[in-house]
Amino acid sequence: MGNNDRRYARTQNKLKKALLELLKEKELNSLSITEVTQYAQCNRVTFYSHYKDLQSLLAAIFDDYLKELIAHFRESYRNLERFSSDDDTRHLPIFEFIYQNQFVFSLILKGEVLPGSQNQFCESLVQVSKTELTLDEKTEVEIPALNYFLTYGSLGFFIYWIQQDFKDSPQVMAKKLAYLQSKMYKEAIVLDE
Repeated sequence: MGNNDRRYARTQNKLKKALLELLKEKELNSLSITEVTQYAQCNRVTFYSHYKDLQSLLAAIFDDYLKELIAHFRESYRNLERFSSDDDTRHLPIFEFIYQNQFVFSLILKGEVLPGSQNQFCESLVQVSKTELTLDEKTEVEIPALNYFLTYGSLGFFIYWIQQDFKDSPQVMAKKLAYLQSKMYKEAIVLDE
């Protein structure tokens, strides 16, 4: 990566960190680009060379975190050929990552700050499941429909966890989700990549 690329990435990171810090104090619609740029120690021209507005900056932040979440999701079945639906260790990396990034995932999963962020979360997980996993059994429901049901049902489960102020540990929540999903299917196969 050249100096310009590193500088570009460094500026984007500064703007992202600034927005997240300011969102801990104020609502998005109460913030100005000037406030964000001052916090990030850059100017408005620099901001506009990277982002159209604060919503596009927040969308880029969410995208970064969702990509990392997907990496944790993939990590949960790396080196496996198949796994049981009641295996809570498969869910644990996702819960741990969300727990470590509570503030950002509260924004994403509540869907109030950036409309569509809940769908973005679910669609990210659906795409991985659709292309990398399949069931090891016949079901009365088509696999894509079951996949959407499980993913969007899990969204409700994550929202519940947020509303409980992350009271239960990631381990407890992973066990609960594994229990619920074990009622839907028995085993999944990891497709060759």
